[in-house]
Amino acid sequence: MPMNALMVATLRAQHTHTVVFLHGRGDNPRSFASSLAHWRDSRNRTLADAFPSFRWVFPTAPMRKCASLPDTIPQWFDVWNVRDFAEREELQSGGLREVVPAIRRILADEAALLGGRWDRVVLAGISMGCATSVHTLFNLDVVPAPEGGRRRLGAFMGFSGRCPFAGRSSLAEMRAALGLGADDSGEKAEEVLRNTPMLLEHCVDDPLVLIQNGRGLRDTLRVFGAQVTWKEYPDGGHWFNGPAGMDDAINFLNKYVVAGQAGISDEMDMS
Repeated sequence: MPMNALMVATLRAQHTHTVVFLHGRGDNPRSFASSLAHWRDSRNRTLADAFPSFRWVFPTAPMRKCASLPDTIPQWFDVWNVRDFAEREELQSGGLREVVPAIRRILADEAALLGGRWDRVVLAGISMGCATSVHTLFNLDVVPAPEGGRRRLGAFMGFSGRCPFAGRSSLAEMRAALGLGADDSGEKAEEVLRNTPMLLEHCVDDPLVLIQNGRGLRDTLRVFGAQVTWKEYPDGGHWFNGPAGMDDAINFLNKYVVAGQAGISDEMDMS
């Protein structure tokens, strides 16, 4: 799938990091970036305000015909039943097989702009964008950071998300759902999962992706060896919580990305 419709926000300082942020189903990069600018922390800062040297990249989901509806909408992959994601879940695999390699190429391009520093590239997504990002992580190989660094991204952040093909008991089974990589690439993907700091945020009153789906994603990632910081909020719906959710996201990026910590810490909030 050609990702020729990237939206890139204007840099405010010398480029040090990149965030590749995937929008949700039915949305588009321009609308999503505009809405994201209204999400503020307790100091009235946006993400771009807090991280002026970050390059913000917003890929565009392809237009897809909905199998269960007459509509054609922007979506990373198709879903048969938004009230029961497991129903006819095989529909999800076709779209994911197309977009995951394209997102991997975007991440590689951004790492190249940073001198090959994959550990300065952050992958993020909301809703279906989060679900797509997760399967990108399951099928991702990166070049280790220099001077004995580990194989990792700078971070992963998921909001209002879930895990397609939930219930697979191992990373090998999860990767088999898409069948994208050779068997020997699974060990590298597992290393990326173990070493990449992860933040998941979800609102309890989310009416579209229910909180139990977010908790299931958290548990799946932990079973696969990931160290996940989990934050849930009483309100915010199918969106970001503010300002607490923004405070948590900014604190997470400062601690695990900007400060240059190893990313996996005994102090990581595992609540």
